[in-house]
Amino acid sequence: MTPPRRKSVTKRSGIPALDGLKQHYSVRNFRLGGTYSPGDESAFDSGGAGGVTLESLGAESLRVAYIAVGNPERDQDGKITNAVIISPYYSGDSTFMYYYWYDGQEGNDFAGGAVVGPGKLIDTDKYYVIFLDAVGLWGASKPSDGLGMKFPGYNYFDCVQANYRLLADQLNISRIKLSTGVSMGAIQSYIWAVLHPELVEAILPIGGLTETNSNTRWLFELMTAAIQSDPVWRETKGDYYHLPREKHPNHGVMFGWSILLYTGLSFDFRVGQPWTEACKEVFFWEPEGTEGQLLLPLARNYDANDLLLRNRVADHFSLTDHLHRIRAKTLILHVANDQWLRLSTAEKTCDKIKGAGLFSFEHELAHYAVFRAPNVLRECILPFLREIGMKP
Repeated sequence: MTPPRRKSVTKRSGIPALDGLKQHYSVRNFRLGGTYSPGDESAFDSGGAGGVTLESLGAESLRVAYIAVGNPERDQDGKITNAVIISPYYSGDSTFMYYYWYDGQEGNDFAGGAVVGPGKLIDTDKYYVIFLDAVGLWGASKPSDGLGMKFPGYNYFDCVQANYRLLADQLNISRIKLSTGVSMGAIQSYIWAVLHPELVEAILPIGGLTETNSNTRWLFELMTAAIQSDPVWRETKGDYYHLPREKHPNHGVMFGWSILLYTGLSFDFRVGQPWTEACKEVFFWEPEGTEGQLLLPLARNYDANDLLLRNRVADHFSLTDHLHRIRAKTLILHVANDQWLRLSTAEKTCDKIKGAGLFSFEHELAHYAVFRAPNVLRECILPFLREIGMKP
């Protein structure tokens, strides 16, 4: 008998208006937090060795989520051969990426135009495009579903392999023409090509990395410390779900986000920003007027434990020794003045992948300009898409 799922304190979609597009799939007995051995797919078919299943903790099976659009092409066995997958970023999900990239959405303006849709760069008239969620937030299984800090400490590999089970078992995908995504979505693109080299034809990582460095580790340690400084979190040690939502460690969540946001945009942009605007992203214990106003919706939409476990995903992460396994055609896009994921790390990754190319650009939005990269660097991407047969 499947145990009942406790109602989560967080939403299942980042853009609630698009929630109706999202579908779910349960992956039974999937091991989270285990060790992966690239090169032996059978060893991690149901997650990493030594991992923990949600069922063993009295919870329901691992849940993944996605939005699928476009026209699938099938082989004689009925398997889809023209899939394009878009993995989500650190705090995002399939609805966020759909909102920014799919044609006709309000978020297209922030991305400099649509990226996905009929006749677009990723053409839904020709390809079956799957926007994915990742374990730990929004529509996928997450700590705020009820387990809190008892939720297994998952890793980037789990995020990819759980979605592999979705593609293989539910969507009947036998070929991925292109794997892409921004930030953490780019990281997942690399992992797709490492774990499943025979499945993935090409990858387009945008603003990612293949190894945790001191800069990123420091950033997330600061954010984690800020969240855990909340008196509610300290008193309950993360076991606060019996309290009303307004009594959760929301101040810690706002404090953590303020630390992250400070360096997300370029310092040149911050220097020219009036304090009346900047203060909206600054944490105050007792805000007045517009102080910290942009942090309030983040406290409503994100859970402290969800963020704490997401921050640990990058601990000790390194794909460097496995990059030689990538057979997929690779084009890396990067924001040259990204203050989180430095261009130098992308250049080192490019050097380790046979035949890989790299293009970069500068923008005042710094890391957040990753959403614009496909449009800013469109003329650089088109030859790559032609090479892999996605454009005439």
